[in-house]
Formats: sequence, structure tokens, C-alpha cells
Amino acid sequence: MNYDHIGQMITIKIAEYGDHTALRYKLDGGWASLSYREFGAKITSLACAMIKAGVNQGDSVGIYSANRYEWAVSDFACILVGAVSVPIYATNTRDQTQFIVQDARIKLIFVGNLEQYTHAVSIRKDGHSLQVISYDPSIQVDTSFAAHFLDFLKVDEQETLIDEMNLRSGKIKTDDITTIIYTSGTTGNPKGVMLSHGNLFHQFECVEANFNVTHEDVSLCFLPLSHVYERMWSYFVYLKGAIQTYLEDPKQVIETMQEVKPTAMVSVPRLYEKIYAAVLNDQESASGLKRFLFNKAIETGAVYNPLFFRKQPISTRLAIKYKILDKLVLSKVRAVVGGDKNFFSAGGAPLDKSIEEFFLACGLLICQGYGLTETSPMISYNTPDNFKFGTVGKLVPNCEVRIAETGEIQVKGPQVMKGYFNHPEATAESFEDGWFKTGDVGEFDEDGYLKITDRIKDLIITSGGKNIAPQNIEKLVGKDFFIDQIIAIGDKRNFVSALVVPAFESLEAWAHKKKIQFQNNEELISHPHVIDFFRERIDFHSQKLANYETIKKFKLLAKPFTQEGDEMTPTLKLKRKQINEKFKAIIESMYHKQEEKKE
Repeated sequence: MNYDHIGQMITIKIAEYGDHTALRYKLDGGWASLSYREFGAKITSLACAMIKAGVNQGDSVGIYSANRYEWAVSDFACILVGAVSVPIYATNTRDQTQFIVQDARIKLIFVGNLEQYTHAVSIRKDGHSLQVISYDPSIQVDTSFAAHFLDFLKVDEQETLIDEMNLRSGKIKTDDITTIIYTSGTTGNPKGVMLSHGNLFHQFECVEANFNVTHEDVSLCFLPLSHVYERMWSYFVYLKGAIQTYLEDPKQVIETMQEVKPTAMVSVPRLYEKIYAAVLNDQESASGLKRFLFNKAIETGAVYNPLFFRKQPISTRLAIKYKILDKLVLSKVRAVVGGDKNFFSAGGAPLDKSIEEFFLACGLLICQGYGLTETSPMISYNTPDNFKFGTVGKLVPNCEVRIAETGEIQVKGPQVMKGYFNHPEATAESFEDGWFKTGDVGEFDEDGYLKITDRIKDLIITSGGKNIAPQNIEKLVGKDFFIDQIIAIGDKRNFVSALVVPAFESLEAWAHKKKIQFQNNEELISHPHVIDFFRERIDFHSQKLANYETIKKFKLLAKPFTQEGDEMTPTLKLKRKQINEKFKAIIESMYHKQEEKKE
């Protein structure tokens, strides 16, 4: 990359793309937009305001909000004044936020809504001096320490402040820290990952080498910008002069995809799992003819599209057959996600091979990759020219991986973090002979594609000595249309059990059809027909598992795991230790009978 830092990059792209649309955002029920020039003007105004407010080079600035265009303006403004942006998940609790504010020594914080503003005020009252800027103009702020975003932008003497901004920007080096992103903290307090401009530039080069993105592309930003995956991708969108569309409420992602029709975007597997489960569930109630056409279309697409995407010869007969079935069936599946895509990307958790194959049969390629916050994030990826389902692809350029004796994946490369902020001991512990220890277990196949089997800390070792990867069980069974969340249990036990949270909206509809009477979720999950129904579905999805991996017993839960309940991280990863402790009585009830044989 021929840039010293990301602030320089966005400045050049603003000048290059000028009046071309940079971004879209929801306003009064419709879509508003900003050109690259208008986007740049807001970034400059905010940078000036931050300088005037006393933000110095090296200061930490918090961004505590759901996705919105102001988030990106704040982030780029931080870079241009030499500050370090510290994203905080919009769903973080007050205590989680306070930990990050204190650990990162945040002096100024941007907030998105009333709850986030209230948390910031509460933290301030606890003795942490904070300036608070609210994106939401409807919030009544205390003007002694807080302001509304649009009011904050209005500053006098902008020319002098711009000179200062340019002076600071000119001093930024590629190796300087641009952001501190806190890990999700599955096993304790989160750690602040320090990423440099150079870390992220390496990632841009990796994407550019294998993915064709132009200024004509449209992206939908629905993963939290506090997640390194969406953050890196969003930077790349602007690097290519494309259009970024900001979605504040990720629950609206499917209808928004149909509305804005993104041509490329990143996601986590849960989105694809939900779409897959919904489509297959619809087929269960379809007419015989529709089911026949659907199955024939998927069968044909499964032959045609691997050839098409790999640019291999396709017979005229197959092409004609596919064209007909595509018009009748497959195009309607693609319409669910807003039509044709250059590519989808998936990361953050494993995606089941059958779902990848299903989407490709429909003409939608999902390029699954692998990485961590500490690696900016990508270590490996599938690409439109090189993909193999059931793997997380081949290594990205200029990256080395070794598999330790324990099976752990260890990595070296320009994308590896500078360390954990304020935690030199944790930084030292995360490296071995200069190799970053990912904590993930994996292996390379005969073609050089990487496979992830599990997290070292998550592995279940049964009392019979069997090593079991719970994520594999959860991936296979959790894709069911009627399952919202699932966690496999079994460490030091003689068989695997599970806690299952049903997808209640779907389950209630099924129960009404079956004329099952219930007053609430507790009654619903206690009904024998419902328990039998889930037993059948769990067994159906477990057919690929070894006998010792299958779920022998399970309990349905009336309430989902939540971040507020300290059962999930902001990135929706389950906190296994906390769940095992919190639901100890329920778990023990599945093991109190000893007649089951040890596997």
C-alpha cells in the first residue's frame, strides 16, 4: 500500500471519488446518502472539534454505539488527529464499558443512544473524567460535559485547526497504533488488542489480491463496527471507492438486504444458517410439485455452479437445464438476500459444509475465512478462485502458520498485533518463539487448506478419555430451523448432553398447528410432544457424528443466553464456564442416573 496511514488513505480517496456516493444511512424511514466529498467535510470538521476539545496525539477516544455513519466519521477523525480509537460494543453493559474506559484511559467518548449515554454519565460520576458526545440529537445532554454530535462539529477558527490536523497527520507512521480493539472476554476481562496501520494495510493487500471490488460495489455494514472483521472490510470498501450502507439494527439484516441489494459483504455464519433453515422449513409445507422443482434445482445447481465459479466447461444441456430451474427456483432464493452477489464472506465461527454447498447450488458463493482480533483478523481464506468447502481456505499472502504438538495453530505475519494494551505479561504469554498462539486447534489437508477443529480451552474430554470438539456438534445441530442456541456439555462426564434454546417464534407456530396447549415458554418446552420433536431433530442432525459425540440427553431452556446475563460475549460467543456454573443444577439433573454406559 502506498500510504503511510489510514487517515492519509481516506483523504486521498475523498479527493479521488469526490461526488461519488460514499455511504447511505437510514433517515426518517428512507435512505439518505453522503458523497465522498461530504463525508470528508464531516471528518475534517470533527477532527478540528476534537483538537479544540483538547484531544491530543496518543489519547484514547471511545466509540460506544451501534453502526451508523457518524461511527465512521469519528473513527477517521481520530486517526487524522493522531488519537487512538477504542470501539465499545453497543450491547456492552455499564460495567463492561467502565472496564474498557478505565483500562484504555479514554478521555472522550461518542455514544449512540440514551442507554449508552446513561452508562457514560454513570461512569463519569464514578470519578472517571469523560467528555461525552451523543450521536442522537433527541437526548437531553448535560452541556457541562456533553454535547450533540452536530453541535460539536461547529467550530470557529477551522483553518488554524486544519493546519494542526495536517501537522499531526504528517507525523503518523505506518507502525503507529491506529486502534485498540477489546477481545470479547470469554474467560475473563477483555484485553485491548493494539493494531497498527501496517497490520490493516496487510489485510487490504490480501483482499485486493483475490477479490474484485470496485467503486460500483455496494456493501451492507451490519456486523458491529467494533468487530475487527467489519472494521477492516469497511476500510477496504472506502479504499475501493465503493458504497457502504450502515444498518443500526442487525435484526433487520435480511429485509435490508432485499432493500439495498448489496453486491459484496461480510457476515458471520448465523445469518447464513438462519436463511438456510428458513428456506428448507418452507419446503416442508410446500406442494409436491414445488418440492420436486426445488430439489431438482438444488441438484442441478450443485453440478452447474461449481463448474461456473471455477470457470470450467459446462455442457449446453446442463446450461439450458440450469437456466430454466434458476428462473423458476434459485433466483427466488437469491432474492431473499437481495439478488446476485460477487461474493459473500463468513468468519468468526465455523460454518457447516452443507450450508456452503447449498448456497453455491443457489448461485451464491460464501468464502469462509479464519482469524482473530489479534491478527487483524485474517490468517486464511477461501477466495472466488480457490475455495474448498469444509475448510477455512489457504493462508493469506505473507503469512506463516505452524501446527504445534498440541495441535494449536500458531502464526507469524505482518497482520499480527503489536500486543495487548497495558498487559505486557499477557502479551508475552500469547507468543512462543515469536509465533502468536491462537488457542485454536487445526490442521492442513492434502491440498494446503486449513481446517479448524476447535478451541483448545473448549475441548471436551469425556471420563472415557475421548476428545470431543463441542463446536462441531453445535454447528451440525444448531443449524436446525427450530433451534436458536445450543451448547454441548460433557467435560469429565461419561456422555455428551446439551442445553438447547428453541427458536420460539417458529416453535410456537408449530405447536399451534399440532394443537398443543400452552400458556408460556415454560409450559411449551415441558410438553412431551415438544421434547420428542426436539429429540428427533437433534438425532437427525447428529448422523455425521461418532456415537460418543452424539447428544444423549438435553434440556430445553425457556430463555435465551444473553450478554446481560453474562452468558454471551458481545460477539455472541457462549461463555462456557459461566453457563456451566449458572445452569449447574439443570446439567447435573441430566447426569444423576448412571445407567448410561461409558463411551
